[in-house]
Amino acid sequence: MGWTEFVAAFGFFFVSHSAPVRKPIRDRITKKIGSRGFTLAYSALSLAALAWLITAADRAPYVQLWPWASWQPYIPLIVMAPVCLIIALAVARPNPFSFGGANNDAFDPSRPGLVGWIRHPLLVALGLWAGAHIVPNGDLAHVLLFGTFAIFALAGQRLVDRRKQRELGGRWGELDRGRRCGRSLDVKRFGSGFAARLLTAVFLYLILIALHPSLFGASPLP
Repeated sequence: MGWTEFVAAFGFFFVSHSAPVRKPIRDRITKKIGSRGFTLAYSALSLAALAWLITAADRAPYVQLWPWASWQPYIPLIVMAPVCLIIALAVARPNPFSFGGANNDAFDPSRPGLVGWIRHPLLVALGLWAGAHIVPNGDLAHVLLFGTFAIFALAGQRLVDRRKQRELGGRWGELDRGRRCGRSLDVKRFGSGFAARLLTAVFLYLILIALHPSLFGASPLP
């Protein structure tokens, strides 16, 4: 199919991520299946679109941009450790500044947790994941794939900031100042279950290594 499937997968990925979150569409879906149902459905759709896009990149014509070297797999192996930690500390935690938060009305600026240091933790995790995976995948399709995600992660932070500022009004600045003042390495400010989230990060890291060959067709180990 040449590049056709890759282009189609890219198009589907961006449409599936942008259309459902538009307020009229989101409100209509939420009214039918509820807020939690929307989050679950959107997450499932996002994962399916991502899986197709990665598979399409593997099937695209191979155009080498730089040769593979034995040191390259160490880059994603090292970088994915903080990525898993960021995800474990951020998911289902209050975060009124970005997406992926839960129970945002309960956000306490004096105990912001990871949000005190990173306003958009999931976008930062996405950017690190994408940037690290560019290194051992030096062909055109994968550079386009991971490079686009890295750019999206950077640009997306500005877009989300603007949207949240419109939604929160003057409260956004107040919360942001409180968030920065509340940042601390004190684990108590990361909320309850800190140890469990650390264990979750380790478990996620090991699971990704174990499932990588079956999910993506290649071992992440050198």
